Amino acid sequence: MRLSPFLLDQWLDQKNLPDAKIEFDLGSSTGPSWTLRELLALTDDDEYERLLDTKLFYTTPAGSPNLREAIAELEGVHPDHVQIVTGAAEALHLLFFLAAEARANVVLPNPGFPTNTALAEAFGFDIRQYALRPERAFRIDIDEIRALVDDNTRFVLVNSPHNPTGAVLSDREMESLHDFCADRGVQFVSDQVYHPIYHGAETRSAVRLPHATVLGDFSKALCLSGLRVGWIVDRDAHRRELYLNARSYFSVSNTALSERLATIALHQSEAIYGLARGVAQKNLAILDQFFSENEELFRWVRPRGGMTGFPWLANGGVARELCTQLANRGLLLAPGDCFGMPSHFRIGFGTTADRFPEAVTRLAEFVQSARELCISPR
Repeated sequence: MRLSPFLLDQWLDQKNLPDAKIEFDLGSSTGPSWTLRELLALTDDDEYERLLDTKLFYTTPAGSPNLREAIAELEGVHPDHVQIVTGAAEALHLLFFLAAEARANVVLPNPGFPTNTALAEAFGFDIRQYALRPERAFRIDIDEIRALVDDNTRFVLVNSPHNPTGAVLSDREMESLHDFCADRGVQFVSDQVYHPIYHGAETRSAVRLPHATVLGDFSKALCLSGLRVGWIVDRDAHRRELYLNARSYFSVSNTALSERLATIALHQSEAIYGLARGVAQKNLAILDQFFSENEELFRWVRPRGGMTGFPWLANGGVARELCTQLANRGLLLAPGDCFGMPSHFRIGFGTTADRFPEAVTRLAEFVQSARELCISPR
């Protein structure tokens, strides 16, 4: 079994190199980062003392009871319905691994998070993709998705708010697809790691839907990617048994410290979500102005949720050269060929926080001095 090169992570990793020259990370998809000191400052002294008394041993593969209870409270479900995983990445690995069999297919968004197609290819699935088209503001076409499902479909995956486009499924769209899949015995998977970060009308969590499998983690909306903690919510007891058994082989458990810190973070989730919303909405307004002032160079669909957007070159050219030259000048964007759409680039508006205006000013200065990169056909 082979995995295709992870172009996105290979590109983003340049910011971590010893001689890195990246000053502004606008390529990543996370929100404003937290230090351990800042997180613990939200707690009281008793919480801090309990953290120091954490036993550094294996936690249960299902996840510690306290963490599962905190997630259950956040999601409005029973703790038994929660399976802890090592980030949403392990959740996806479990889903593809358990669904793999001869002639099976999966229905995935295009563009989408690169892990989805890489795992589907590695496990030998027939990959059926539904398009998120710029001319439709990256909205799904429900009829297109329905037409891709047949007796060999193991699951349909949606991602809302979507990475990289920021598109959002409405409550009605989510319910319609859920009901369609449930009627056909097809697993319906909702990746909602950016919930509840919205920039307009908010939508409800998919956990309200009785047959949905819902993925969440601490890396996106909760802005604590270093904890490497995620979760699956699933009311189906048989599927949960399969997740638990497979995870016992794959990763066994998270670290005791990361689960304890994750529990602390959930007790302060409104403060963390509040900071993420404030930073994202402030920075999104700056991007709105930038793209309005440069509409002859770029096309822009305003994200309706999450902390990434997916603009593209107005001339339809390849954006990698633009991204390369900007990286050489200290500003990191993610080229769209990492998502199979070369004329696009992903821009994150959550990570840079207070320095975001300076970053966009530098971006504006560069595109005005190198307009041929964005105007000349390539």
